[in-house]
Amino acid sequence: MRFLVDECVGPSVVRWLRDNNHDASSAFEDCRGWEDERILEKACTEGRIVVTMDKDFGDMIFRMKLPHRGIILLRSAYCGPSDKISMMKKVLSLDESDLSGRFVVVTETAIRISGAITD
Repeated sequence: MRFLVDECVGPSVVRWLRDNNHDASSAFEDCRGWEDERILEKACTEGRIVVTMDKDFGDMIFRMKLPHRGIILLRSAYCGPSDKISMMKKVLSLDESDLSGRFVVVTETAIRISGAITD
């Protein structure tokens, strides 16, 4: 799978994804400081699922109806690098078809999938 990992998620998730044979682009490395809309546009153009901790991406796809290839929103009261990787492991146990074009909210205990792709 192809991902664009938002700056707020951190480099440990990017490294873990790459180490596990996923195509992971890093907003910190490639587009540091960009506005969220621009990051979403880049991910969509490149066919990447955005991995973020920023709830604003939900507003962009549900309220503003911006196109996307999928969003994974990591939510946790405390979310260190190992917690983020643990949540990503849960998500990646799903089929790619369950993630592509969807809004996926992941916590330590649950995964909620909603929203279809918009073009």
